Amino acid sequence: MDPKIGTLFGSWVKAEPLGNNYTGDCQIKAVNALLIFSGYWKSYLPFLGILMANDGSGDPLLSDMKDLSSNAYDKKTLQRRRFRQSINPHVLDVRYPEQDNSIQSLQWFESLLEKQKFSFKQVFISFAVYLGVGTLCFFFVMHQIDGKKTYGPLDAMYFSVVTMTTVGYGDLVPHSTLAKLLACVYVFIGMAFVGIILSKAADYLVEKQEILLVRVIHMREKIGSAEILNEAETHKVKYKFLFATTLLLVLILVGTAFLCVVENFGLVDAFYCVFSTISTLGYGDESFSTRSGRLFAVFWILSSTICLAQFFLYLTELYTETRQRMLVRRVLTRTMTSSDIESADLDHDKVVTPAEFILYTLKEMGKIEPEDILLVMERFKKLDVDHSGTLTEADLVQSQSS
Repeated sequence: MDPKIGTLFGSWVKAEPLGNNYTGDCQIKAVNALLIFSGYWKSYLPFLGILMANDGSGDPLLSDMKDLSSNAYDKKTLQRRRFRQSINPHVLDVRYPEQDNSIQSLQWFESLLEKQKFSFKQVFISFAVYLGVGTLCFFFVMHQIDGKKTYGPLDAMYFSVVTMTTVGYGDLVPHSTLAKLLACVYVFIGMAFVGIILSKAADYLVEKQEILLVRVIHMREKIGSAEILNEAETHKVKYKFLFATTLLLVLILVGTAFLCVVENFGLVDAFYCVFSTISTLGYGDESFSTRSGRLFAVFWILSSTICLAQFFLYLTELYTETRQRMLVRRVLTRTMTSSDIESADLDHDKVVTPAEFILYTLKEMGKIEPEDILLVMERFKKLDVDHSGTLTEADLVQSQSS
């Protein structure tokens, strides 16, 4: 559960009760907050669009959702539900897009993700600085490193690349205490650096799926389901995967040819060395030993290992996007039944609100556990001092003073 939920609850502005049942009101209010601030708010917009799905009779699946801009979702209610910076200067001012302008809504959503975009430029700069510092440090302790050497600065850069990529051939080995400690620190920082890159790459994949969902829902407002499915079958990710695959094959062939021609390896040994290198196995029985070979290795090892990582990144992206398209196809074509409505009706008032429907769907997908809801419910009840089923500024003042 996001630790910011408690603070953000404190700035919740009063909204109209959803019913006479206090527990039910609290539950629905808590669900709204849970969806928005525990990381599922980005899924909120697509599911609102799903609620408007047509069952073939011309009526929405949920009759009370004919106009999202009216009733509980009118402009006034949306404005009341915004979190105001003046209440708590440490609370982020989250402003929702107006529901009657799908283009602005989509632009708002994509601009929000753009602020957290995976920056390959920043990664490249950090990577270059890290490699440069490592090369400089190992150059000054090169006399404390055993193995076949060719040219000081080149050997230092080669050793840095082999270390940071965790290839670790073993053709150059530190033998002094200082060199060993330096290698330990360097490889540890390198692994942490790779971990950060992988984390950013994971965020990049998640954001790609979120944009896909929102685009599909906004496209639905203009065109039919068939056109949506055709548009969703974009080959952009597949082309990126094919490009990474082609580039990886080229690097494998170039590396194999270079080892055969320059390092005088046999074809099988060269092929074996290439794969043990790009997979970072680095057994050490085969490695680059000449000056020209190590100069080539500095660039080839970096490019081939990064290309292999990109290959798996795009493979994962292709797989997840295919799964996401299957999900979109399923939710766009699935027809709501009376049993679904009964299961989603949390407060048993025979009316399914958007929050109830979203919660039911996320629980079915395994993205929300009952324990998460209970934690939010308890926090809401503590802040709701007057037990009105809503949170007001008066509740906030009383809860802070008590």
